[in-house]
Amino acid sequence: MESIRKAPLSMSFNQVSIIGKIASDPKFSVLPDGKKVVNFSMSTQENMLDREGNVQIKRNLHRITAFGRWARVFEELCGKGVHIAVDGKLVSKFYKTESGERRMFSEIEVNDLVII
Repeated sequence: MESIRKAPLSMSFNQVSIIGKIASDPKFSVLPDGKKVVNFSMSTQENMLDREGNVQIKRNLHRITAFGRWARVFEELCGKGVHIAVDGKLVSKFYKTESGERRMFSEIEVNDLVII
């Protein structure tokens, strides 16, 4: 009989893979250390059947950030409407509103990118 090994509870992974299309014009900038960065939105969709058997489309927008060489590749080859596959990690960021409220948003930081 084979034994089942359990991963330690302290083990965790932060990996995201999505396929979709670039939904916004990319915004390029350069960090103080000279590294290029690009921010854009990516659209994905899910097709589901409702109770009557009709196809319903659910669209989602995802914030994406790419640094360094991926920002340079993106600048040369990608733009709004292009279909891409992104592998990366989910990153949470915080900011304060004008009224002093602390807010959070999540974005995907690119580790790998494929133009489809």
